[in-house]
Amino acid sequence: MTLDYLTYLISVGLQSVQEYLALHVLMCLVPAFFLAGAIASLFSKESVLKFFGADAPKYVSYTVAAVSGCLLAVCSCTVLPLFAGIYKRGAGIGPATTFLFSAPAINILAIVYTAKILGYDLGAARAFAAVLLSVLVGVIMSLAYERKDTERKPIKTFGEAEHKHSVQLFILLIVVLIAPELMSSWGWKYTFQILAWIPLIGLTAYLSYRWFSKEEINSWMGETWFLIKQITPLLLLGVFFAGIAVVVLPKEYVAAFVGGNSLASNFISSIAGALMYFSTLTEVPIIKALTLLGMGTGPSLAMLLAGPALSLPNMIVINRIMGVKKGMTYICLVVLIATFSGYVFGSMFA
Repeated sequence: MTLDYLTYLISVGLQSVQEYLALHVLMCLVPAFFLAGAIASLFSKESVLKFFGADAPKYVSYTVAAVSGCLLAVCSCTVLPLFAGIYKRGAGIGPATTFLFSAPAINILAIVYTAKILGYDLGAARAFAAVLLSVLVGVIMSLAYERKDTERKPIKTFGEAEHKHSVQLFILLIVVLIAPELMSSWGWKYTFQILAWIPLIGLTAYLSYRWFSKEEINSWMGETWFLIKQITPLLLLGVFFAGIAVVVLPKEYVAAFVGGNSLASNFISSIAGALMYFSTLTEVPIIKALTLLGMGTGPSLAMLLAGPALSLPNMIVINRIMGVKKGMTYICLVVLIATFSGYVFGSMFA
């Protein structure tokens, strides 16, 4: 590889990062970080996790397991200790694996970023499929293994009280998050969007300081900064290499393996997503790069479903927690369900 070609690749990667840092992306992603930070610090995890115990009806535990990823703001890394905790503390294998599959896929940051970069159809399909199919995974795991498990126990939790203004703050932050997109769809220019957006942010900040103590605000800002520090460097790195991949990877190879919408292309995409390790959000720019090279719509969804749920390190941990038989059953279910979901989505909306 010549020095000139290497310099060219670096410039391509930097240009991708520059395009990523465009104003319309930041107006979406920055509020999402603050929303995720608020969820992590101001919403009691214990008030959610208590629904996984034996005292909770199954329809409640499965529903909470399928949607709690939005409220817990977990990523593919942090979901494993939470899963281990609820599984070992008495949750049934059905709700526990439902939570394990759904939670990383409906992380509020992941859904917002997927919709913004890959399109609202893929963003909505990712959230809908993760919620619906996670229940299917849990029910199958329960039918296969629940009768052989030990008796479920109630899950003891502490600090279950929610702040009385948590819901109001959540709604305000959602409004801040979606306002730029709404104004853009109305045809407003960026200048007018910012002029309307700033007072909304000011109102949110003012009410936050009225509603929450200094310690709670500090906790919120601390969680937000932690997420930014943890995710942003890896995300920019992913964008950088995704930009280079567009130049380096032969289009014919991508089209041959994950182009179109065959069962084979969706299966290959699911396997590739399961074996790769995606840090939070990095799957999005990588899939964006692959779509530019010819990746099909169905395989894109298949990778979005399998990628956050599985990786080689995750598989090792899952097998250690549940045992090899249950762990491999779960892994195979995720790959197969991601494959068929991608195929159906590609057939309907390609």
